[in-house]
Formats: sequence, structure tokens, C-alpha cells
Amino acid sequence: MSTNRYIKDVSCQWPLRPIGLIEIIGGSYIAIKPEVTYKKLISNLLQRNFAVHSWRYIPNFDHQMQANHAWKQFRLSRNILEKRVGFIKKSIRLGHSLGCKLHLLAPDGGRNCNGLVAISFNNFKADKSIPMLKKMSTRLNFQTEFSPSPSETLNLIKEHYEQINNLLIRFKNDNLDENDLLLKSLMERDSDKSKIMQLDGNHLTPVSLGLSGKLLISNFQSSLKCKSIDLIVDQIT
Repeated sequence: MSTNRYIKDVSCQWPLRPIGLIEIIGGSYIAIKPEVTYKKLISNLLQRNFAVHSWRYIPNFDHQMQANHAWKQFRLSRNILEKRVGFIKKSIRLGHSLGCKLHLLAPDGGRNCNGLVAISFNNFKADKSIPMLKKMSTRLNFQTEFSPSPSETLNLIKEHYEQINNLLIRFKNDNLDENDLLLKSLMERDSDKSKIMQLDGNHLTPVSLGLSGKLLISNFQSSLKCKSIDLIVDQIT
């Protein structure tokens, strides 16, 4: 049994006596209503007695600004939760796709958590992420790129990200995953303890399916998705 409320843009789902806290940032446009799009993942975490805070957002070009907003709202939500249940000892940040990047750009450099789980880290350039952007920018003669850019992001991670406990999760059939590049940047830092694991699935494996989606996949595929989500939760908890 858990309660669900919004604190600003953070969906907060709280068991009666949580043993820890998971802070989730999902992928582009998937995270508009994260308590629905990541329902299976969140449900499994709640069953393990973790409180879950998931940030809803629509992506824009200023990823640093969005990372700052998410961090501030997570901090507010955590303070309110701790006033209710006491100090939360274990705090894990979990990102999926673009959500990994936003967690990595948090202004505290990851200091105020126990670790990060980066699922299918994605750090593409803007014209690769937005199909029509390259044609439009060429036709209208303007340059558009995310801030920070992909190369700037990896440099910021090497120079300013301080969390040494990072679990990177990639899927066998995911051509959007860039966790190898992330791991390389993380391991260039002193005392790094980051590790990577591979699971069956694809870029959308962590995402819950609505009724229409369930009709399009076999029971076998659905079972693999659930199994992969269970394995992710095992690793987190």
C-alpha cells in the first residue's frame, strides 16, 4: 500500500515505512507522466518498500537547466518525505535514456546520493535526436545543439561528476545505447567503481505498455520484458 501525490513536477509514491528512496528521470517524451509510463518498474520498487520519486518533463535544448530543475525538485520532495518518515539513509538515482544525462548533470555532482543506475544512456546530438532538425537548420541557416553538447557532457562527467558508484545497464537489441562512452568517461576518474551489465531487451524494455501495446506483442515478449524489469530492480535494491 502506497500513497501517490505530486510535489511540483515530481510524482511521489510512498510506502508506509520506506527503507530507501529511488529518484527516477525517464526518457524523452516518455517521462511526461512517469507514474504511468514506468508503472511496472515503479510498482516493483514499491513492493521492495522503496519510496519512488519520478520527475515529469518535456525535453528542450537546455539540458543543464532541466537537470538543475529536476535536482531542486527532488531535494524538495525528499525533504517533505523525511519530515514524515525520518532520515532516508539510502538514495539511488535512476535514469533512462536522456534521464541518465540529466542525473549526471545534477549540480551536486552526485554527492548527495548512494549511487546512480543508468539504463540505456543516450547522449545523441540534437540533429540525430530530432529527425527534421537537420533539414530545417540547413534550410533556414541556423545552428542548434543541446546544451551541454554530447562532447561537453562527457567532459563535464570526467571533471565534475563525483559519484563513484554507478551501475550502467544496456540491452542486447538497443542501437540507441551509449553506455560504453559513458563508462569510458566515468573510469577516467580516480577511485571509480562503475560497472556495466547487459540484459535481454531493447531501448523501451523499462517502459510499461498500455493496452494497445500489449496487443502488439506476444506473451513471450511480455514475459521477457517483465523478467528484465525484475532483474533491474534486483540490481537496484
